[in-house]
Amino acid sequence: MAIPARDTPSDAWQPQELTNDLDPSTRRGKDPRRKDRRRKDKKNSSFLRSVIEFVVIIAIALGIATFMRAFLIQPFYVPSGSMEQTLQINDRVIASKISTRISGVERGEIMVFKDPSEWLPLFETSNSGIRGALTQALTFVGLLPSDSGDDLVKRVIGIEGDQVACCNDAGQIVLNGIGLDESSYISGPTDQVLFDVTVPPGGMFVMGDNRGNSADSRFHLDENNGSVPIENAVGRVVLVVWPFDRFSTEPIPEIFGNPSIAAGNPYAK
Repeated sequence: MAIPARDTPSDAWQPQELTNDLDPSTRRGKDPRRKDRRRKDKKNSSFLRSVIEFVVIIAIALGIATFMRAFLIQPFYVPSGSMEQTLQINDRVIASKISTRISGVERGEIMVFKDPSEWLPLFETSNSGIRGALTQALTFVGLLPSDSGDDLVKRVIGIEGDQVACCNDAGQIVLNGIGLDESSYISGPTDQVLFDVTVPPGGMFVMGDNRGNSADSRFHLDENNGSVPIENAVGRVVLVVWPFDRFSTEPIPEIFGNPSIAAGNPYAK
């Protein structure tokens, strides 16, 4: 009698290979956790590089702003009405330092200058603590307009050697014998103080456009004939930048270009 064959497949006793639920690379000796760590390290390195780049860009921007404030231009805040209507209270203006350094001070310019001898009352800042320190830092680099309390802004009427007098029969300032028609920019009459002075060497005679509300050179005649040392000049106002609806340039009035004015100065070449 024949012996029946076993009812068992030929491969029934073959060992089964376990299914690996990990990445196939594991079977090649690569640990996926290393790959994850490399990915995290790369991400952290990229973030750190971005932070460094940002800091460098900010540092460069602040450096450029500081350089521009020190040598080229500087923003200022107008706190009073002595230059109305040309400049109004709360106007933000840009003063060009580079033009003053190169060309000096010229007649008719609107000039920002340092207080020469207590023309201004004692100024006390209202900013203190962290806010005050931040404001001072941003002002130093030129990102905020200067409001230090020792800067003034007036129009230069005469420079060294000029004879400045008030007034002729028409109520005008007389500059080297020429009456100045300032009706296009001054506010009110200009004869609050009568005087006749010669601007000393290294000086500039300044007046506010709002003649009835400006404690300018006319009120300091006992010191250097009212003149401000040119070394106190900070820069010429060239732009009103804020409020935006008052954005404008500030050119020298044509009257100051009269050649007879320059010819009347003994220092004229």
